[in-house]
Amino acid sequence: MTTEAADAAIASLAGWSRQDEKWIAGSYRFAGFPAAIAFVARIAEIAEAMNHHPFIAIDYKKVTLRLTTWHAGGLTELDMQSAERYNEAYRTSIAGNR
Repeated sequence: MTTEAADAAIASLAGWSRQDEKWIAGSYRFAGFPAAIAFVARIAEIAEAMNHHPFIAIDYKKVTLRLTTWHAGGLTELDMQSAERYNEAYRTSIAGNR
């Protein structure tokens, strides 16, 4: 994926930003730790179905996801699709605001 294509795709992903040429990241906030963990469980289901797994960091009420496509050496459409699916999962959760 070209830098221009990646930037255009990232611009349409609420809450996501480029970390460098190979990674994008998005963070989600929750009412408490149990809600954050429930969200991570949902992320695991999506990642398994897509066979594309994020780096996940949990900090009490905040979950941060980082994406790259290892075998491609950087960002691909799969990363953008995954980020959109994760945003959709967040929107449909009973979680607090981002």
